[in-house]
Amino acid sequence: QVQLVESGGGLVQAGGSLRLSCAASGSIFSINAMGWYRQPPGKQRELVALISSGGATDYADSVKGRFTVSRDNAKNTVYLQMNSLKPGHTDVYYCNLRVRTTPGPYEYQYWGQGTQVTVSS
Repeated sequence: QVQLVESGGGLVQAGGSLRLSCAASGSIFSINAMGWYRQPPGKQRELVALISSGGATDYADSVKGRFTVSRDNAKNTVYLQMNSLKPGHTDVYYCNLRVRTTPGPYEYQYWGQGTQVTVSS
């Protein structure tokens, strides 16, 4: 089993910053892609940022230039630095990790518990 613990959400004024963290523990052989998603009320989760095992990144157009995703492989942790926040960034944010629990090729997808980000105007 793999457990994910998210932290770092909260209330911030427009223009402010937050840093989200997601730490994984348990039966981990390696972690492939790590990412962050947001889920607007009544809608499906949508990708915010993704980082591959090699460090390549991808971002939703709405956050390019504002958010930065990074990872610390030694700590099995992914981060999302959120700068210049706008009220439109208000949502619950979920981390997503694709984990190999054995040396074989199979990976399993795990989600964090979600953390609320609220940006006031």
